Formats: sequence, structure tokens, C-alpha cells
Amino acid sequence: MLHSDTELAALLGQVKTIAIVGAKDKPGQPVDRIGRYLMEAGFTVIPVHPKRTSVWGLAAYPTLADVPHPVDLVDLFRAPEYCPDHARETLALAERPRGFWMQSGIISAEARGLLRGSGIIVVEDRCLMVDHARLLGGGANG
Repeated sequence: MLHSDTELAALLGQVKTIAIVGAKDKPGQPVDRIGRYLMEAGFTVIPVHPKRTSVWGLAAYPTLADVPHPVDLVDLFRAPEYCPDHARETLALAERPRGFWMQSGIISAEARGLLRGSGIIVVEDRCLMVDHARLLGGGANG
């Protein structure tokens, strides 16, 4: 699903809280670099990982359903075959996020189909850090 720079900038300009699914603070991994970037850019980052209790010094939650407050964006660092389950999990949240972002290399037609018509913007195969820095200059909401 392609989005214009205007659409992506509008989405990112509204985001304050990001749940990172598959969060790990393992140096050298893209998820670590991007998670740290997002925190430095001023976002509230919520790590989601089934086995870790903390990531980046922050409390981690085993599932999106366990996060104790609403999130604006779900950022996925999971293989495509897991994305439909995360889409279902996202749809079951009491307050749905504005966006469901699958990082570079991650495409899931099934997840996209599940979220179609939900009001959640689906982004596939794009790096959240690269797009944020390019469109909003590195600071949260500009």
C-alpha cells in the first residue's frame, strides 16, 4: 500500500505513543537503533515482546492487549507471517491506533486486508525512522 509523503507526514505528526512489537535492545539490530531514535525524537515508546520484561530501560509488555494505555501507532518488527495475528490483536484493542506500520522488508496482504475499513492506516515495507527523519526533520511532530 503506497502512501504519499503528505499522508505519512500527517500520520506521523499526530503520533505521540508508539508500541514497538518485537522490541529488543540488542546493539546492532535495526529495532534497537530505531527504538532509540524514536525515543530521542520525543515519542513515548512502549516495548512489546513476549519474553522480555524491559527494553531500553522501559517496561515491556508481552502483547499489545497488555499495554495499559492507548497507543497511536503499532510498529512491527516481526516476520510477515506473524503480521495478521498482530492485526487481529490491534483490531481487538479498546482504543485503536491511528496506524499499523510494518518495517522495511515486511509486507502482509492478509494483515492489510484485515485492517481495511477499520480506519487504521496501514504502512508496509517502510522504515519509520527514515520516513520520520525525512518528513519531520527528526523532532517529534516537527
